[in-house]
Amino acid sequence: MFLTDMKAMKQLLASLVLATVTQTVMAGGILTNTNQSIDFLRNPARDAAISLDGVYSNPAGVAFLPQGFHLGFNWQYAHQRRTIESTSPYFALGRKNGGLETKTFEGVADAPFIPSLQAAYNTGNWSWQLNLSVPGGGGSCEFADGLGSFESVVGGIAYQLGKLDQIAAALGQQAPGVSGYDMDGYMQGRQYYFGFQLGTAYKVNDHLAVYGGMRLLYGTATYKAKISNIQVKTANGYVDFGSFMQQATAMVDGGITYVDENLTKVNAGLEQVNAGIVQYEAAGAPVPAQLSTQQATLLATKAQLEGSAQTLQGTSTTLNQLQKYSQGVNLLCNQSSVGIAPIIGVDYKTGRFNFAAKYEFKTQIRMKNESTVNEASEIPAVNKFRDGEEVNEDVPAQLAIGAQWSPLNNVRVNVGYHHFFDKDASWYNNAQDLLDHDSNEYLAGAEWDVTDRLTISSGAQLTRYGLSDQYMNDMSFVVNSYSLGFGFNYKATDKLTLKAGYFQTNYDTYNRVTSLEPRVSDSFTRTSRVIGIGCEVSL
Repeated sequence: MFLTDMKAMKQLLASLVLATVTQTVMAGGILTNTNQSIDFLRNPARDAAISLDGVYSNPAGVAFLPQGFHLGFNWQYAHQRRTIESTSPYFALGRKNGGLETKTFEGVADAPFIPSLQAAYNTGNWSWQLNLSVPGGGGSCEFADGLGSFESVVGGIAYQLGKLDQIAAALGQQAPGVSGYDMDGYMQGRQYYFGFQLGTAYKVNDHLAVYGGMRLLYGTATYKAKISNIQVKTANGYVDFGSFMQQATAMVDGGITYVDENLTKVNAGLEQVNAGIVQYEAAGAPVPAQLSTQQATLLATKAQLEGSAQTLQGTSTTLNQLQKYSQGVNLLCNQSSVGIAPIIGVDYKTGRFNFAAKYEFKTQIRMKNESTVNEASEIPAVNKFRDGEEVNEDVPAQLAIGAQWSPLNNVRVNVGYHHFFDKDASWYNNAQDLLDHDSNEYLAGAEWDVTDRLTISSGAQLTRYGLSDQYMNDMSFVVNSYSLGFGFNYKATDKLTLKAGYFQTNYDTYNRVTSLEPRVSDSFTRTSRVIGIGCEVSL
């Protein structure tokens, strides 16, 4: 039957608001950025490197730097393109789609200024450290044409509206002839997590150092989503969705009146026939076949009219509910929150080897909404952005371990491993439970001091998420990848070092089928490039 419930519009609104979820445009876990320095760009395996950037990646190892004050500043520019190839039979009804069922949606994510600062003051066996960075989020992503989940639901509504022709024919009215749709979609999400980290490392002896610290995260985000200019293609051309809904409602209401009037006539006829049958039965005479036939015909007609009445009433209810969306849908939500997490680390040196480990505890984040969504909704996805709501967006705990080997005095080889405890975090609507497993990263790289002043390096990172079809969607997705980085350090003076690096991530393609009838599928991938420059001063 024609739209007997609000399922289609629920999907539409759920798609709209879920589209505001964004993830990091940089390296790391689902909600974590690990590229906090130019040194990472040129060699991401930094977990056992003894360098100033270790204030983030190996804070215990910073205790082995020379005595004095060390200050480093890093600037990075990240550009990412997210590509989703969606297939739905409803796309063929779209005015702009040329009759094709497959459509490509692209989102551009730019983070033009990602700064970070590391500082350390080493005195005696102590190292006092400060890190200012963007450990999560880090940019804005815009889908200028919306998303497939927006459009396929609008197309589905247009397809369902085509069934009004059956009702019009039954009522003897001109069929609307709905055969397509047009719409404009838009989505933008901006998210930053600013980190302020303080900590202290202590050099127990010439081989062992330990670290303890704390990071404060301030999260801020703005989400915008819009569906506008919805039109319905009818036998008379494209018409505004709101105007069409008024015409459709008037037709259905007229049908309800027509059916009610005929039900009244049928019921009256049944009363007369039933009364005649009772008279024959009371007299003990056989009931004429004509009366029995009339009774059966009237009962069948009554059942048919009651079925039509139920269909029309359901259609009328749905049309009335859809009417409030006739002007499209708009969402604007600002979020902010603060979270704190401890960090501990250890570094051990022996001969030409160095080993290190760091554990960052989970950061509990409850984002507070300031939104245009003021009232509670029966749709859970809408409630995520209700004004005043607190949304779970924990940053997962992370374990990082690494090793460094110096086969020659001027060559260093690095390996590392990151484990993100995603399934122990708390995300909105328990999204973490949809993952198959936690995220893991594997890193390797090397550095070569070409001269006393010039160091070149390169490295690679392999990232594997616990993705599942249930977790993936076109509003918020990550994809397994491998990354390559390279760059150099140039010691301009004894106290000043200049740095530059380039980091490129190559993503897999994730395919999923969400529906077999009708067949709906998506293919997800990304491209990502980061460049950066920085400097380091030692006093």
